[in-house]
Amino acid sequence: MAEVVLDRITKSFGQTLALDDVSLTIPDGAFVVLLGPTGAGKTTVLRSVAGLEQPDSGTVQIGGTTVTDLTPAQRNVAMVFQQYSLYPHMSVRENLAFPLKSPLLKTPPEQIARKVAEVAETLRISHKLDNKATALSGGEMQRVSIGRALVRNPSVYLMDEPLSSLDAKLRADLRVELKNIQSQSGATFLYVTHDQIEAMTMATHVGVLDHGRLVQFGTPREIYENPVSIYAASRLGQPRINVLPATLFAGAPARAKSIGLRPEQIRQGEGDESTVKRVEHLGDQTRLHLSFRNHDLITVTDAHTTLSAGDTLRILPVDPFYFDASGARVY
Repeated sequence: MAEVVLDRITKSFGQTLALDDVSLTIPDGAFVVLLGPTGAGKTTVLRSVAGLEQPDSGTVQIGGTTVTDLTPAQRNVAMVFQQYSLYPHMSVRENLAFPLKSPLLKTPPEQIARKVAEVAETLRISHKLDNKATALSGGEMQRVSIGRALVRNPSVYLMDEPLSSLDAKLRADLRVELKNIQSQSGATFLYVTHDQIEAMTMATHVGVLDHGRLVQFGTPREIYENPVSIYAASRLGQPRINVLPATLFAGAPARAKSIGLRPEQIRQGEGDESTVKRVEHLGDQTRLHLSFRNHDLITVTDAHTTLSAGDTLRILPVDPFYFDASGARVY
């Protein structure tokens, strides 16, 4: 496996600046998730590491070697896309074996068979090896797609929203499997997603991107508990962080224009009065939609609460975040 270093990468597509001086170090053996909305630059980072995009400036290193000018085949990376990218006329076994049959690898047939069997067992598709790809369910097809990357033992695994087209249960199952594979193998993963749950549950590190710039990089817990801006704070956490005018509560720092409140930063039963607008029972938690001085906010409460719409509830900020007029963290 290998450390990946992007040094001051800039990339434009016509008049659109996709990456703006991005520097990022992906530690050897890390599971790094890139978060951000459409257009933030996540996939362009991934494709720059893969060699599918050539940066306008800056360098890419994999395992201490500068690979900026190398072809994708020369970089020893494996990429998994949102779409399955399987050969429909081939069986699962043939699809899994295909990457190992490259003339560049010169893999002996017995080693190919062994590796295919190992990966199929890991992904629980051994019983499907002789099926045609077209006979598989969507989840099984994505497992095969992931397996095609795993058989190669590349320096880096690159994954572009591989679970986004699957149903909720299958996404949850594959999240666990991917994290187990990464932990057991010590592989380096670079993973793109819109899904903050994937980031919180799988990542060792998260990179938050906004309009082609790297806003913050750290562990999921670091970014959740110590965001550098409103934008970074909004990338993680369910329900989403409440951002309100700082003047609504006493004690705001001089430069603060906004106050950020996650559910655990809202103490219930003390402070000023709010009105319950709606109660959402979600099984493991109950969300309260509140109106506070003509501003809406969401928090969580006991799953068995007796509160209902129209009730009043006192709330008090506890160790909130404060942001300036630009959205940058000031306290």
